[in-house]
Amino acid sequence: MREPVRILSDLHLGHPASRIGDVESLRPLLEGAGTVVFNGDTWQELATGFRDKAEVLLEGLKALGAELGVEMVFLSGNHDPGWPGRGWVELAEGRVVVTHGDAVMWGGSPWSREAFERMEKMQALWAEHREAETDAGERLQLARRMAILLKPPAIPKGRSLFRRAMDAVNPPKRALEILRVWACQADESALFAARYFPKAEIVVIGHFHHHGIWEKRGRRVINTGAFVNPHGSRWVDWQDGWLRCGRVAERDGRFEMASVDEVWRLT
Repeated sequence: MREPVRILSDLHLGHPASRIGDVESLRPLLEGAGTVVFNGDTWQELATGFRDKAEVLLEGLKALGAELGVEMVFLSGNHDPGWPGRGWVELAEGRVVVTHGDAVMWGGSPWSREAFERMEKMQALWAEHREAETDAGERLQLARRMAILLKPPAIPKGRSLFRRAMDAVNPPKRALEILRVWACQADESALFAARYFPKAEIVVIGHFHHHGIWEKRGRRVINTGAFVNPHGSRWVDWQDGWLRCGRVAERDGRFEMASVDEVWRLT
């Protein structure tokens, strides 16, 4: 991959709640990058009602990358499990691991209504993928199958924060599960890295939409958030042994790299 390698996640192209209505708004984020890694949930592959729009936006994104001469790497997420490849990227000889995050927790998206309802089927999937306990490739394949299993019959079409909030708290146990996952995502990500990527010092994820930087179990965990209301998003850059992370700002309908929050040197 050509440097600088830029990492973004959870664009959710085509979803009504995505803040990206036109891929041209992403031009400032792609400019200057040698490679952009889209770390899962780039588009709504599984959402029948949004797929056509999502596919148009995805093709537009690919065309923008080609125009700018950017190498584009798409990793699978729970909303777009169909991407080929391993499902993760390693930088700095494995000291940095980038993966969507739906493999971090046993249930993939444990806050979903479908996870509450399909527990036996989830257990059956794990029984079919016994090697997923120790093998990263098998674990990511299981995550892809889990995403398809947990596909909802319909996705709420409301964009407003009120409608999204009402969806999150119905049933109430869903809201509690969302809060639990936000609270433990960094620790679970560190445990995931220890099991599957023991050389990793930094783990870059998305999936949970709750962005942040944490130090857990001797590892740094970075969640790059999402381009979906009401969540914020971050960018991560890798170049010449330096890893940088900062906020994404939206100005005049365009997304830009804003403040640098942290910098790490990996020699």
